Amino acid sequence: MTDDPNKQLQSMFSSIDVTASTAGNDTPTQDKSQEGALMVALLRRMIAQQDKTNDLLQELIQQGRLQQQARQTELERWKQSNPELARSCREAVEVLSDVQNEFLQSLTNEVDENEYSLRDSDYMLQEFVDRYGPRLAHLNGVLQVLSQLAEKDAS
Repeated sequence: MTDDPNKQLQSMFSSIDVTASTAGNDTPTQDKSQEGALMVALLRRMIAQQDKTNDLLQELIQQGRLQQQARQTELERWKQSNPELARSCREAVEVLSDVQNEFLQSLTNEVDENEYSLRDSDYMLQEFVDRYGPRLAHLNGVLQVLSQLAEKDAS
């Protein structure tokens, strides 16, 4: 070997072969046809797996529909068994909807009046969320339950 490090590095890297090697007596056209066959087989497997996934999703959708229909049927039976309570729920929904609108109006007024302090102060933002968040969440939950129980037609 020579003592020159540059020549040693050049000789090390100049002999690297970066071309793909072929095994045995294969010709380049055989390689391409084998690669094509492999690609087709992989695509077929992917399609089969996708079909299985689609079938599972269809089953999940069907189960969700059946559960929703069962809940709807049960709710309708309850409404027929308790018509007075269903009407009372409808009246409560109307009152609480008005209360919710007033609450939302006061909430938005608070935001308008304190826009800069809410943006600039984490403490003020947390106070705002603590004051309005739980009431809003609970009121929405109560309205949702009452709306489901309320009579559809107030006849």
